[in-house]
Amino acid sequence: MASPEVLSRLEQRAVQAEQMIQVLTKQVGQLQKVAVSALKDELRRENLELLQEVDKLKTCLLSHEKTQGITQYYDFTSQMTPSSSACDPQIQADVISPPVQASPAPQTNKQNKEKGDKKSEKKEKKAGGGGGKKQEEGPVDVSRLDFRVGRIVSAKKHPDADTLYVSQVDVGEEKIRTVISGLVRHIPLEEMQNRVVVLLCNLKPANMRGIASEAMIMCASTPDKVEILAPPAGSQPGDLIEFEGYTRNPDAVLNPKKKIFETCAPDLKTDANKVAMYKGIPFTVPGKGIVLSQTMSNVQIK
Repeated sequence: MASPEVLSRLEQRAVQAEQMIQVLTKQVGQLQKVAVSALKDELRRENLELLQEVDKLKTCLLSHEKTQGITQYYDFTSQMTPSSSACDPQIQADVISPPVQASPAPQTNKQNKEKGDKKSEKKEKKAGGGGGKKQEEGPVDVSRLDFRVGRIVSAKKHPDADTLYVSQVDVGEEKIRTVISGLVRHIPLEEMQNRVVVLLCNLKPANMRGIASEAMIMCASTPDKVEILAPPAGSQPGDLIEFEGYTRNPDAVLNPKKKIFETCAPDLKTDANKVAMYKGIPFTVPGKGIVLSQTMSNVQIK
């Protein structure tokens, strides 16, 4: 058995060990608190730097979009940090070169497909005159011009233009067309009444002194003299004008930007026999005859 002295020393050492454990435990807890506090301070510092960086980027973006004339749909005036109003040159170079453009929100594949389908439908309607399959682009020639026979139902002077007639013309459609023509100085008003004419019917309607003109009366023309082209005897409103060798396939409405009529116009002339021609091919009403000028040969048709 151990003596009382040995037992006393062992008890003392156990008490000392317990005290040492308590001291070490306390020190470890303090170290942990210091480490956590230091980590928190570091995270706060990094967070503040990131917020300042974001504000700089916003300021640069807003400034550049304004210079590019991009409409603003958001408010960057209230910044996240008080020290971020300046636009760092390096940030500006990294962010706004090439120029920043306002971007729409990302779209899903389904949204992109629906958007593409709608665009295709719009293009098809525009090309086909409001519906149906998309019209293929044909060659730029007389086949794309919609020449028809018409009959002037009535004509009068334009109320706001001394040189213009306003005519109501039957072209074989359900609705009578209004046609403005600059013929006052060349054709007496009484000769305009009930007259059979050749019309270009697929020009885009044009407003002339407040009245929309829906076609053009074709004439043999020089700077000094103008004559209305005469369809062959027996022609009726709505009869089509055709050209041998050119399959008739007129646009629903001529696109002014494509200059189709302007491209064909230099080749529209009367020949030596006063026959209306396109590149030497006569204006023809099938089964009835050819279109003529009354007296003018070898002149332009306008």
